[in-house]
Amino acid sequence: MRTVRGAGLLSLCAQAALLGLLAGAVGLTAVGWITAAAYSLIANALFFRALTRSGASAVGAANLVTLTRSTLAGGVTALVFSTVTQRADIAAILALAGIALALDGVDGWIARRTATTTAVGARFDGEVDAFLILVLSIYVARSLAWAPVIGLMRYVFFAAGVMPWMRAELPARYWRKVVAAVQGIALAVVASGLLPRQAAEITLAAALLLLVESFGRDVWWLAAHHEYAAAATPPTRLRRVASRVTTCAAVLLLWTTLVAPDRPASLTFSSFLRVPIEGLAIAAIALVLPTRPRVLLAGITGFVLGGLTILRILDIGFFSVVDRPFNLITDWGSFGPAIGVLRDSVGRAWTDVLTTAAIAVIVVALIAIALATVRVSRTVARHRVASISAITSLALVATLCAALGISPKTGTAVASASSADLVSTQVKRIKAGLDDQHSFDAQLAEADRFALTPSNQLLTALRGKDVLLVFVESYGQVAVQGSSFSPQVDDVLTQGTKTLDAAGFSSRSAFLTSPTFGGVSWLAHSTLQSGLWVDNPARYDQIIASKRLTLSVAFKRAGWRTITDIPSSKSPWPQGQSLYQFDTMYGTDDVGYKGPAFSYAKIPDQYTLQAFYQRELQPTQRKPVMAEIDLVSSHTPWAPLPQMVPWDDVGDGTVYNPMPAEGQNPSVVWRNANDVKTAYGQSIQYSLTALISFIQRIHDNNLVVVMLGDHQPATIVTGQNASHDVPITIIAHDPKVMDRIASWGWEDGMLPDPQAPVWRMDTFRNRFLTAYGPQGSQGSQGSPVGYSP
Repeated sequence: MRTVRGAGLLSLCAQAALLGLLAGAVGLTAVGWITAAAYSLIANALFFRALTRSGASAVGAANLVTLTRSTLAGGVTALVFSTVTQRADIAAILALAGIALALDGVDGWIARRTATTTAVGARFDGEVDAFLILVLSIYVARSLAWAPVIGLMRYVFFAAGVMPWMRAELPARYWRKVVAAVQGIALAVVASGLLPRQAAEITLAAALLLLVESFGRDVWWLAAHHEYAAAATPPTRLRRVASRVTTCAAVLLLWTTLVAPDRPASLTFSSFLRVPIEGLAIAAIALVLPTRPRVLLAGITGFVLGGLTILRILDIGFFSVVDRPFNLITDWGSFGPAIGVLRDSVGRAWTDVLTTAAIAVIVVALIAIALATVRVSRTVARHRVASISAITSLALVATLCAALGISPKTGTAVASASSADLVSTQVKRIKAGLDDQHSFDAQLAEADRFALTPSNQLLTALRGKDVLLVFVESYGQVAVQGSSFSPQVDDVLTQGTKTLDAAGFSSRSAFLTSPTFGGVSWLAHSTLQSGLWVDNPARYDQIIASKRLTLSVAFKRAGWRTITDIPSSKSPWPQGQSLYQFDTMYGTDDVGYKGPAFSYAKIPDQYTLQAFYQRELQPTQRKPVMAEIDLVSSHTPWAPLPQMVPWDDVGDGTVYNPMPAEGQNPSVVWRNANDVKTAYGQSIQYSLTALISFIQRIHDNNLVVVMLGDHQPATIVTGQNASHDVPITIIAHDPKVMDRIASWGWEDGMLPDPQAPVWRMDTFRNRFLTAYGPQGSQGSQGSPVGYSP
């Protein structure tokens, strides 16, 4: 047997030796070293301090096994956190984690056989389990973002110990060890990558349910026995003060939860000065219920209020970015692409950190609000006279203020039913979302006259033309009208019109009302191409599964070679085949780019256009081309930005190598709204300049370009209550192409003024196919359709 001090030194040496071995074998980063070293020092310090205070003179064989497991957990920590900047060595992670999990039953068996079971050893064994599970869950979050919920559960339970009743001694349960072992095994299996994604999700969901059941049973036991525990352990002065502070914090948290607004514009101090009617109801019910029903009802109510708080946060986020609230039915499909955009903008490592932090905040919020509700209800039940007085006084204040017309802010009342209103609103949104899906199914089932049109009758007026449908990311009405940066953008368009006029091109412009705002570009793309209003991810999924005729399919049937060029796409895009049926799809890795990325925009727009020309337009022996091209240099965060270079110097893109360092850092730009607006304006100027210069340079007499925005930028640029309108311009060298749309009433040039026609984006497909079909001279008549979303 070893002395306590000697064992402590031996443990630290073993950890250092393991880290050194791993560094030599697979490589460790500074982040991995530091994280593992910090864990080892803290774990050893806490364990040996507790062991010394318990009066132990030796460590014991069982504790030596647990220390070995802790050392292995430190090695896993080093490997996992090294993946922030290097590829993971999954074999090493699984080997160390597997040994640590296998030894989990050995230390307990030794302690029981040698009669050396101690509270300190059992606690240390449990904490090693918890930390190893946390680290494995962080690694698995690379593929399943919600996995850290499993790892954080133990630490949320520990944090809840700020409430005295949550610190009581729990009765021993072997089931806890079983559940902990299941978590480690499940995480290790999922981390191995052997399971398909759906099987991995089911495996972790089952493990999480077991964990929730286990912790839930412990919380229930503590809640049911808290009065006995309190009587058995008289509170000290410090604990009494801490208890009162905790109660005040619980009341404040519950009050804030009940009156918090769900829109950014309503986030003012005065909005939190209202009296929550639901809070008075919770307190009144707590006065009449016995202990167990009161605790159960308060816990359920708290979780519901926590869920409503998450919905409020989502509403605020959606209003800030896409200018509408979150929909429980239709918007779940937005999170995956949003995480993808974040990953492309800040990198995988920071995305993993931010995603894990967001999940942790959600879990903590749900549990904290539930515990706060339970605490407030218990306090009300204990102090009946004071509670009745407080409830009566607040109700009278709210009633008198309503009668006298006194309010904390114009248009609001002192009495607040925000949570009840939010529940009502969510129910209506859910019903509307379900009804919308049925309605859209009916639209998809309707006969589409263009789908029945023979191929030789489609797009006859464009035969022999190369047609480019160019989406300029975030190119909205604010770019050309009524903003601090619109004069500079207008100058680019005005000068571009003159330049192209001199080259023999003509152009006409108007506005389209986009189905989306601030992001979710694919909704605009599918709306324009399909001629149906696709304004949420659920509708997008529906139309992807349909056989709807899109513009690209119409061109393909009429004899064009169809192409999409999405420079921001690295992963496979099955929609390109199922809905749009493109013959060729270019992504980030398909155009020979060897230059640097510019945040989200992996490839500068100028290079995108040059590479497209070389691959598709320059060859002489080819079919006419129809292509959808996305120009993404104007995608948020709008920094750093590339600069135009001579076309002959574009090459493989290495000419752009110094530009990111010379440009602005997004984290600096986004500290100030005016700087964000300036960067946005500059990005639009760059994208438009690149496209205009490209058209002038290739000077193709058979070229037709439809240039438009997909949506307005986020509200930080547009301000509140902005329209959903985006500019659209058709550019062509052949006058006959422009004659076909003379009846549309669009304005000459590339810059539409405020009086320009405004059409819904879903009306464009039918008008375009009609104008350039056999009856275009008669069929393109009709007044523009105005729309206000």
